[in-house]
Amino acid sequence: MALAAGIVFGLGLIVSQMVNPAKILNFLDVFGSWDPSLALVMVGAIPVAAAGYALTGRMRRPLAAPKFRLPQQTRLDRELLLGAALFGIGWGAVGYCPGPAIVSLGMGQPAAVPFVLAMLAGMGIYELVQLITRRKSISEA
Repeated sequence: MALAAGIVFGLGLIVSQMVNPAKILNFLDVFGSWDPSLALVMVGAIPVAAAGYALTGRMRRPLAAPKFRLPQQTRLDRELLLGAALFGIGWGAVGYCPGPAIVSLGMGQPAAVPFVLAMLAGMGIYELVQLITRRKSISEA
């Protein structure tokens, strides 16, 4: 199921041209060569996501998993805000976010390589910081 969902998601990114960083950067360039097509993609995605959440609320368990894994956190914290800011800065600087970058990499687009490497490095650094923080809090307890 995950593979099927990933393929559908990737194809959607390709068809909507969201794997093209110039398209994203033009969407963010409101006072220049603005391209509203990303907004149209988002508007089209909202009803699909809403239907998925509505269906989730009516089901006892998912079709292909033992239980639902829905977000538990409902508050805004420092980590969420910092992560969102870093995501936005990276997205606005290069026009890639993780999904389209991985699809672009799979399509053989060399411009995606530095972004994916930087993304993986950032994920590794985050995990390392989390590990150090956990060890430090355990040793202080």
